[in-house]
Amino acid sequence: MPFKKIILPEKDIPKKWYNLAADLPAPFHPPLGPDGNALKPEMLSRIFPMNIIEQEVSSKRWIDIPPQVLKMLMLWRPAPLRRALALEEYLKTPARIYYKDESVSPAGSHKPNSAVAQAWYNKQFGIKRLTTETGAGQWGSALAFACSLIGLECKVYMVRISFDQKPMRKTMMQIWGARCVASPSRDTCAGRETLKKMPNTPGSLGIAISEAVEDALSDKSGKTRYTLGSVLNHVLLHQTIIGLEARKQLKIAGEKKPDVVIGCAGGGSNFAGLSFPFIRDKIYGEKIEIIPVEPTACPTLTKGPFTYDFGDTAGLTPLLAMYTLGHGFVPEPIHAGGLRYHGMAPLVSMAAAKGLVSPRSYDQVKCYESAMLWARTEGTICAPETSHAIACAIDEARKAKREGRRKVILFCYSGHGLMDLAGYDKFLSGRLAKYKLPGYKLRKSLESIKDLPKIKNR
Repeated sequence: MPFKKIILPEKDIPKKWYNLAADLPAPFHPPLGPDGNALKPEMLSRIFPMNIIEQEVSSKRWIDIPPQVLKMLMLWRPAPLRRALALEEYLKTPARIYYKDESVSPAGSHKPNSAVAQAWYNKQFGIKRLTTETGAGQWGSALAFACSLIGLECKVYMVRISFDQKPMRKTMMQIWGARCVASPSRDTCAGRETLKKMPNTPGSLGIAISEAVEDALSDKSGKTRYTLGSVLNHVLLHQTIIGLEARKQLKIAGEKKPDVVIGCAGGGSNFAGLSFPFIRDKIYGEKIEIIPVEPTACPTLTKGPFTYDFGDTAGLTPLLAMYTLGHGFVPEPIHAGGLRYHGMAPLVSMAAAKGLVSPRSYDQVKCYESAMLWARTEGTICAPETSHAIACAIDEARKAKREGRRKVILFCYSGHGLMDLAGYDKFLSGRLAKYKLPGYKLRKSLESIKDLPKIKNR
């Protein structure tokens, strides 16, 4: 009888996070300041506390998880590793499909893995209030939960289209004591300027980041800091507990290694969390295909250039070396709100530039079709973001059937879709359209980065 779910004993929860920066085959391209020179860590101190900045710039391979953080993570961790036996049977595939179930957290996604850590580090530094952005609402919900747990004020700028499509996400944040506003808002200069230029904009993560950063910088008391739910090194670091647990669980299931590792990718947090420990294995000789999956509406890795760009729309952040569609890019209002970001995490971008990962893009109709098949075999209703990973896992399972190979496929089930039923309703009623970013829109968007520094070959 094969395992349906593999539960890791609490005593075996990872005690350290893994930092991919220690093992990349080329030096990391540093963030740049406004003058185009490498950013000094202290220049970030008005945005992040120094204990977070130390993690951001660290090249240590392993970083200890503080016992207090570990205790909070164990409210829901270790998360189960499950095998999709019903889907395997439906597809008649020889592949074995495993998924790391991050939907079991209080906020219903992988996001609290970093939210709890960031809130704790800020509290230790004497910070009283945190600001942030959120796309689909998963990160905003996670940070609201973490701040409630730890005792911090929280304000969330939620991308307008998701604010309208997913009102219950705002309710979740309010239950945990956070304040949530639609972005662009009239609470910040960045928001007001955007509304003046584009009064009917659906918003973007870049705009929301600008607002949250401005909010933190404008607090004269110095007791407010900004938090990010993806992209930056320290966020990806915190998420590696996903892949580290999965490695142990695969061994319990009798699997030596995965043949394919898959995660949806917007800013990069859940993809990195699952894949980074396996990218390390690949660097040291293992044969593993590692696939980040993004929307055709926002094809950062598959269509964008690898160059320096701002992480936000207003240009308040440092310049980051990443795959980007241009910081002025405003994506179409697809339902996978967490994947509507113009850039990709620098560490994920470096892995892609070095050929360690193989990006793909899928349209939202294919993803919803895959989500429906998943719900009618495995039973759970996934988030629109998660459906991208499921669509790719199904493709890989069908490929294994054609090849007659008993592949081990592992993907990250990054969150449930119980707050995203409006998207399913639109799909079921035939009102969901395919969308692929047109070339002329990409070219226009990339004009915003033409005068920015370029990455030098190393």
